[in-house]
Amino acid sequence: MRTAEAEVPARAARLRGADRKSSTASLGAEACTATSGRTKSENHELMERVVERSNIRLAYQRVIENKGAAGVDEMPVSELKDWLRVHWPSVKKALLEDRYLPRPVRRVDIPKPTGGVRTLGVPTVVDRLIQQALHQVTTAVRSHVLGGQLRLPAGARSAASGTASASVHPRR
Repeated sequence: MRTAEAEVPARAARLRGADRKSSTASLGAEACTATSGRTKSENHELMERVVERSNIRLAYQRVIENKGAAGVDEMPVSELKDWLRVHWPSVKKALLEDRYLPRPVRRVDIPKPTGGVRTLGVPTVVDRLIQQALHQVTTAVRSHVLGGQLRLPAGARSAASGTASASVHPRR
């Protein structure tokens, strides 16, 4: 996938006028960061962590282990490694430049035991890789932030050992 190919869905949406009436489109790029409480630099640092080689390798291993069906692009998990060797640089660039748009999700109807069907959405293997990489980073960030917001109740720290007890209460 060339860089331009990673942008195709974004350009198609603009041509259809999908972002013209969007509330953030008229406010500019600063609107997203201003409302989230993070600077553009912090958002970029977060995405740098997402596309970091070690994080992508771990995400790749998890996608391979989970197997799963192909998405709308019909690419099976077994072809992901070769595809990434060729296309990862352009996907990474699109992610870092906030131009990446995931592919549509393939709908699959599964019959329920009680009758009727349940519709599942099957993302492409590449989108599953990106989702997994995002999940790994956001889970680590959330754990770190949550850990910083928790405090131990009075007397929960053992003076002798310096260790905390298992009882933890959220900060008020």
